[in-house]
Parts: sequence; structure tokens; C-alpha cells
Amino acid sequence: MDIVHLIQSAVAPVFLLSGVGVTLGVLTGRLARIIDRARYLEEHAGPGGLQTEAIQSALRMLARRARYTNAAIALCAASALFVSLVVMALFASAFLDTDLSAAIAILFVAAMVIGMIIHDHLVAGVFAA
Repeated sequence: MDIVHLIQSAVAPVFLLSGVGVTLGVLTGRLARIIDRARYLEEHAGPGGLQTEAIQSALRMLARRARYTNAAIALCAASALFVSLVVMALFASAFLDTDLSAAIAILFVAAMVIGMIIHDHLVAGVFAA
């Protein structure tokens, strides 16, 4: 495989990596807002630090959102790792003259499946909760 074709083959995973990076940025921003809101609620508790049922309920909801967001961030990192491994395997396959096409396909599909899990289950849960 010549270098031009190799670089063309690596473009699609790099675009996916860019999307994962943007998603990671959105999720970390969301986590920061969750933490800010929880701190605000804790600071504005009643006299003597007593919390009303509404504040406790809101804090429980924020804790659940934070767990979902942390899980989504971890899965984003795993997806980015798999995409990076795809690009590395593409170059290794070309330069070491070995057939890594099965490994490349599995890693790429794994990255895509993780992305779908992030979107369908975790991000939807964060914004719906």
C-alpha cells in the first residue's frame, strides 16, 4: 500500500476521533455545570446546614447525572483509544507488510458501538434526568 492510499484510509478514523473529542468536550462541560449546581445547592442549604427534601432530591438527581456523565466520559476515552489503535494498525499493517484488516475492522466497529452506547443510553439519560 502506498503512502497516499494509506493516508486516505486514515482520514475517516481521524474524523471519528475529532467527533469523539468534541463529544468529550461537551460532556466535561456538562459535568462541570452539574458540579457547580450541586455546590450551589449545598451552599444555600437552610439554617445550620439543614437541607429540605427538595434540595436533597435535587442533589440525588445531580449525583445520578454525574454518574451517567462520568460513565460517558470513560466510554469516550475508550472510543478514542480504539480509533487511535485503528490508525496505528493501519500504518503498522502497511509498514510491517502484515494483514491486520480483521483487527482494524474490529477496533473500528468497537469504537462505533461505544459511540452509539454513549449517545443512546448515557447522554440521553443525562439530559432526560
